[in-house]
Amino acid sequence: MRHHRTRFTPPFPLQDTQAYTMAGDRMIVIAFRGTEPTQIKDWLTDASTPPATGPGGSGHVHYGFAEALRSVYPDVEAALEDLRTDGQTLYFTGHSLGGALAMLAGARMYLEDPNLAADGIYTFGQPRTCDVVLAEAFHRGLGGRTYRFVNNNDIVPQLPPEPVFTHVRGLRYIDSKGKLHDSMPMFSALTDRIAGASADVFAPASDGIRDHFMRNYLKALEQNLG
Repeated sequence: MRHHRTRFTPPFPLQDTQAYTMAGDRMIVIAFRGTEPTQIKDWLTDASTPPATGPGGSGHVHYGFAEALRSVYPDVEAALEDLRTDGQTLYFTGHSLGGALAMLAGARMYLEDPNLAADGIYTFGQPRTCDVVLAEAFHRGLGGRTYRFVNNNDIVPQLPPEPVFTHVRGLRYIDSKGKLHDSMPMFSALTDRIAGASADVFAPASDGIRDHFMRNYLKALEQNLG
């Protein structure tokens, strides 16, 4: 197994951007690092910065996500060129900010070179990343290969605000009892909206923050394996 780590410290309110590439004989996985939701609270809720043009000129994306991906994408491409020696399958993954970058990396690769389309994109607690135009372009090429996991009242997938930003399809929803669904039940959707309207959903003890932790995603997914 070979590894390649990419790291960049940008001048905007992200502490750093990191990608980690693992390559084996049959599979390559590129994982993007996430960040704590309390560290990106103002950034996620800030709608004053105009969106950036999306990958391949399709639609628009949140400016911060676009800049974060731009900072590491050349190195990710170089690592992939070096490590993909025998047509291995390719997967992108990430949690929180990393989920947004995994989705955008897959979109950029597909829209700029369809022959390099990822075999799968798995995100956890991904924020809204792009507009409807890019979401649809993404779905046409990668819709059946995308799994966007959301854990109950996780606050991060509810941000940045609509209608400028939206989600790609492929939702896999984990309810309050840890059961995995292929869509979000109506009652749970209402619960999420109530949680989002509470006084401070970014408080460390809030349900919106607890549900965002990656360890709670892993716990629920392990429970569903049984």
